[in-house]
Amino acid sequence: MLKISNWKNPLLLLLGIGVSNLGAWVYLIALNLIVLDMTGSPFAVSILYILIPVSALCTNFWSGSLIDRVNKRKLMILLDLLRAFFIFLLPFMDSLLFIYLCVLLINMASSIFGPTSMVYMTKLIPKTNRQRFNALRNFINSSGFILGPSIAGFLFIIGSPYLAIQLNSLALCMSAAIILVLPNLDNVKSAAGNPEKMSLRVIRNDWIEVLRFSKSNRHIAWVYVLFSGITVFMTGLDSLEAAFATRVLLLSDSTYGFLVSVAGIGIIIGSLTNALASRLQTNFLISFGAVFTPFGYLIFAFSQNFIWASIGFFTLTFALSFANIGFLTFYQNNVPITIMGRFSSVFGIVEALLIISFTAAIGILAEVYGIRSVYIIGSFIFFAVGFLVSVTVLDKTKSVYY
Repeated sequence: MLKISNWKNPLLLLLGIGVSNLGAWVYLIALNLIVLDMTGSPFAVSILYILIPVSALCTNFWSGSLIDRVNKRKLMILLDLLRAFFIFLLPFMDSLLFIYLCVLLINMASSIFGPTSMVYMTKLIPKTNRQRFNALRNFINSSGFILGPSIAGFLFIIGSPYLAIQLNSLALCMSAAIILVLPNLDNVKSAAGNPEKMSLRVIRNDWIEVLRFSKSNRHIAWVYVLFSGITVFMTGLDSLEAAFATRVLLLSDSTYGFLVSVAGIGIIIGSLTNALASRLQTNFLISFGAVFTPFGYLIFAFSQNFIWASIGFFTLTFALSFANIGFLTFYQNNVPITIMGRFSSVFGIVEALLIISFTAAIGILAEVYGIRSVYIIGSFIFFAVGFLVSVTVLDKTKSVYY
């Protein structure tokens, strides 16, 4: 357990994450409304979500090499300020094309910020405290999941979506200021005494190094790939979530909003459970989450009313908090910090391609065969993947990794 005197920097980092995450939810909801009001087209809004994996494809093949060679704290501050600048510009744009371009740049910065912050927090938090820290981080992110829409709604009442967007720009500046007072944990220099310059040769060699590490540590790579599969299935099924709730279960928009809040409560309770019981084995966390998250999707898929739908939502998000915390701890404890940025970026490309393909496929199949049928089949396949993850991480011969 962390001593009181050692809580300062972790709490500051959690505060920075919380402010940024809360602002991101407000920004996302406000931007959806702005684009919908401009175009009247749900498809135009869906492009905003497609831009997220597209941005990952634009950055991941080179960003890992950058992350592992520069000062993480300075890079996080720069990325926060860049995102704040482009978000501040959004309300002044009246061209949908320019909005999409600006959102792409914001998402590219976010896709670099994620693995950078992961490397930084791995360095900052001692190995024995990472599981508890990840639980608290998950709790803060889930709180933003609930509070963000509420704050956005309040801002829409007293102002407009444009005000909400600009306040998110302010939130990112606050996040940068908080990161500024955190300790500098890097002294990135090559053997020659200067930072290694980026080039295609360096990027190619970095990819070879990641593949070499993956080949010699197949269990780590295999667990990472399988967990990416969980992310892919969740993203695809979540793309049908609103349509399933409103068109199949015939829930009103307000009732669906309450259903989303139930999901947020599930994440919060799951995260707090992990924070209070931080001695649970990492492989148990991953196994429990990998099996019961798709089980929650199955409950939702077969639900006929709000009660069963809410039970499904609570189950999947409660279990997901276990899976996320367990996987993050596993990742931090087994992937060397020196290649962590490159490792996540290389595998992130595959994940982004699968997300785009699977989400598009499941959307087309839902149009042809019906939403419930596709959702049920997708949930069963997801459950099979979760079972495979469980068997893999509970293999006693691999206990050294946990």
